[in-house]
This record gives sequence, C-alpha cells and structure tokens, in this order.
Amino acid sequence: MERLAAELRALGYQPRIDTFRMPGWERGDDRVAMIEPHARSLRVAALCYSDAQAAFAADAVDLGDFKPEQRATTLRGKVGIVSPSTPFAMREIAAAASEHGLRALLLINREAGGQLLARTGSFTGETLPLPIYSITQEEGRWLQRLLARGRPVRLRVETKSRVRGVETANLVVRIPGKSPETIVVGAHFDSWDLGQGALDNGLGVAQLYALAHGLRDRSLARTVELIWFNGEEQGLWGSRHAAAQLGEAPVSVMVNLDMVGVPIAVNALGDSDLVPVLERWHLARGKRLPLGVQNINWLASDHTPYQLAGVRAVTFNAPIPRESVRYYHDLADTIDKLPASIVVESTAIIAEVVLALATDPDLPAGRRAADDTARLFTSFGLEPRLRGMGLWHFDNSTP
Repeated sequence: MERLAAELRALGYQPRIDTFRMPGWERGDDRVAMIEPHARSLRVAALCYSDAQAAFAADAVDLGDFKPEQRATTLRGKVGIVSPSTPFAMREIAAAASEHGLRALLLINREAGGQLLARTGSFTGETLPLPIYSITQEEGRWLQRLLARGRPVRLRVETKSRVRGVETANLVVRIPGKSPETIVVGAHFDSWDLGQGALDNGLGVAQLYALAHGLRDRSLARTVELIWFNGEEQGLWGSRHAAAQLGEAPVSVMVNLDMVGVPIAVNALGDSDLVPVLERWHLARGKRLPLGVQNINWLASDHTPYQLAGVRAVTFNAPIPRESVRYYHDLADTIDKLPASIVVESTAIIAEVVLALATDPDLPAGRRAADDTARLFTSFGLEPRLRGMGLWHFDNSTP
C-alpha cells in the first residue's frame, strides 16, 4: 500500500489513507493428523476466525452435506467431515456443529489437485465456536472412503491460529468532476496468505491503478473516487467501512473490480434503471461485447455493502481462463497465471464504462429506498445467503 501510494503521488494525486479497525485473524502453525488407521499428517488450512485450541484427539464422522436430518447427539466429541456440495452457509454449519458438540470440522475442497482454497469462516467477525479447516479433496474423500468401509478414523487436531483486532486502511484517490455526484470504483487490496494473490486480487489493484493513470487531467462531468479496499477476504470490512461513511454523499454508482478478466458483458446487478445507461454505452462502442448488458445480482464482494446502503452497482462478466482461475485462494495464485494482455484489454473496457457513467446526462441520481433494496436481493433469491452472512437488515421493510 505504501508503494502504491508513492506511485499515485508520482502521477500527481494526493492519495488518502483511511484507517479503520476490523476483527483480524492471524494464521498459526495449525495441524491435523490421522492417528488411526494410519499415521499421516493431512494438508489443511484453518478458516479465518478459527481460534486457538489445545491439541486433542477425536474420532472422525462423515457428515456428507450436513443436512438437518443427519444431525444427532452421536456427533458429540467428534471431528466432522463435510462434503463440498453442502448448500448451507458457513455460519449455519458452525452453529449446528457447536450445538451438537462436534470438536472441529474439516471442509472438503471443491477443487481437486491438492488445493486448499482459503476462505473466511465468518462475515461478522465472530470467533468460530469450533476450529474449522479446509482439507484437500483427495485426503477428505479418502477419509470418507475409510469411514464408508467401516474403518474407524481417529484424528489429532491442534489449532494455533488466533482472532485479534487489527488496524488497517483503505487507500482513496478522489478525482473532482464538475458535479459532486460521484462514481466509486473499487478493488480489494488484500489477498489470502497461502499464495501471492495475483488473480485475487492483484489484477484488480493493477486495473484500478491503470484507471488512475488514464484519468489524469481529464475533464469529468462527475467526480470519480478510486478506492483500494482492505479486509475483503475476511468479511468485506474495507467496503463496509467505506459504505458506512457515505452519509448523504451523492454517490450514483459503485463499480467493483474483483477478479475481472476481459469482459464479455457488463452487469447492472439488478438495478434496472442502470440498464439503459449501459446499453447506450454498449451500442455506441465499435466492438460489441459477446453478451452485451446483463442484469443479474450476486454476492459477496465489495459491491454488496454499497448495494445494502442503497447505491447502484456495476460489475463485469469477465471470466479468467479455467486453467488459471482454479488456483485462486491457494499457493498457486501467482503472477505467471496472469498474462499482461488480460490487464491491458480489461482495463480499456473498464475505463470506457467508468467514463460513460461519469458523463451520461441521464444517469439516475440518488439512492434506493430500503424497501427497494430489500426487493433487489429477494427477487434474486439472495436473502437466505445474506442472512447466513449476518448482513440482512431489512426485516422491517416490505419485500
């Protein structure tokens, strides 16, 4: 962040460091090992907000998808293995596991090849009621096969990671326009510690810096604010902090750059009154995007806190090649997976969209009312996930 701030100052900007506190987490030397029927260390990574716990030994039990009918008192004192196909939110899984007396959980990865795919265990920052680990698909399935054959599996679990409050910061550059109406463009700065974070989200950091470079000395009808967020991976903390500070600020749209490859569509995220604006841009450009303008809401990246605050948001349908993107959140999320052409081609389209939003005279102003925001999420079936994340606050609204 210090290096980025220096580079921005070299471009003539005065970047602002916006500090805030968040529930932090520090990975320790966590270990899970099989004791029976074989002695073997397992490749695991604790989920964020798992807290330190003394080593213990316990029998393993296969929970499958961990459906309600499978939960029983016979789980007490055991280590549960959960399949990657579970439809339940992590908060629900953790609460149910604690209620039934499980000592720890092992979540099998959805990606094969020895991957771990680090992730948060709580979007609220609450300490998890029991240690939860990501385990490789190969070893997790092996444990399930042993149990299916009636072979008792006993594990030793030791958790040294710890939850602790931290102070971090967002980095903000404001480019004044003729109007105080503001277009926020954001990308998260943080990444998971297991890898280098090139795809998630060094790519977005680079795109936002390239946008800062391209907007120098431009005359803008609306103000553009560029924000490099921190704490996205652990619970969208940087964007939640920024959205909470908006007050009555006239923010028209938030554009989120999170793992954006070369766009094949631009997405209005359920705000239908943004579609005509994006259609005008798309029809005016020389080369059309393969899928044009879409209008599909999704969770959970840095656009979500802005949407919850009533701000319209834009993302991109911009897939990164499968041979690269499968490695995000793990050791192999490295710069060699990211051809420079992706940054160049994607940034050109991103800049076009931002300039269109900053200049279109018919861009809707103001924010959504709470009832309309509730409908934005319920109409796409996202309320259960928001509740599971602890972010739903519309119970007094009319869906």
